[in-house]
Amino acid sequence: MTQLNTISLPDFVKLGDVIISEATKQIQTEFMNSGIAKIETMEDNTGDSREFTDVDMKQYASNQKEGEQAKMTRVQQGYSKIMKEERKSSAIAITYKMRHRNKYQDVVQKLTELAQHVPNRLEIDAQHRFTFGTATSYLDMDGDTVDITLGDGLSLFNTAHTITGSAATYRNRLAGNPIIARGSLEGMQKLIVEETFNNIGEKTTVPFDILWTTDDPETINIAREYLQATAELSAPNNGIPNVFKGKYRHVTLSRVATTKNGGVDTNKSKYWGLSSSARSSFHIGIFEKPSVTSPQANSNADDFLTDNWYYKTNGAYGIVITDGRFIKFSSGDGTA
Repeated sequence: MTQLNTISLPDFVKLGDVIISEATKQIQTEFMNSGIAKIETMEDNTGDSREFTDVDMKQYASNQKEGEQAKMTRVQQGYSKIMKEERKSSAIAITYKMRHRNKYQDVVQKLTELAQHVPNRLEIDAQHRFTFGTATSYLDMDGDTVDITLGDGLSLFNTAHTITGSAATYRNRLAGNPIIARGSLEGMQKLIVEETFNNIGEKTTVPFDILWTTDDPETINIAREYLQATAELSAPNNGIPNVFKGKYRHVTLSRVATTKNGGVDTNKSKYWGLSSSARSSFHIGIFEKPSVTSPQANSNADDFLTDNWYYKTNGAYGIVITDGRFIKFSSGDGTA
């Protein structure tokens, strides 16, 4: 065990950098690695906001009679949303007592947790778009109101989403909000077939490839059974194939069923849905990659009056969703 009572600030910084580097390898990035969102790194000195939109084109060619010019196809812009940068930070103090009473494990725990603060906050902020997806806003853990409307002004999960180039509406919330099962999976697939349009109002074929759930064990096990079983689950023998086998990639989102402060929210434990990685309009912009600033001798991070050595982490990102056509959802609570 390292003897902290004999270590200098420069040596301690080297030790801290190693601990922080190892801690970053342990970060759980469920949502960031899920494929549900499109992630973009924003270059420095390019502003603190971005506008996101999508453009649809008519799917079908028009008749061209002899001698006529080709007709210009219809192009329809979709809804737009502006992403705004939000900066996050945390700081900790490594006290004199920690260093001079050889409290090595306390130091390791503090530095490890600090390195994970910004990535963890990004994870919960992203997953809370699903947690509070039936509302248009929510209060985050800092008490700030977060606008989570889509470009049509509605909640992410809604029964009457609008499009820009037609009076047609679509729903992406499954009627009856059943728990995951064969019937509800087929209901979700039917929702994809019948309620997925482009902004012109034409039915579109969208490849939905992700089945996401909370970390509720029963929900996870049912999802895995349907995606991994070689035979129909209710079949009397193995001669009937499981039509869901390998159809979707299962993603577990352990922070969806949480309160604004990250506590357990059992009311959200049965949430699940299908998502399309190719057509996702869920955008995450990284304006500042998470980093940890180490203390330096004779700086504000090396406190003369308290003998504390301060570490600080920072990061900045934005989250925005323009429309709900890429996702289908059920709250799993059986409500109408």
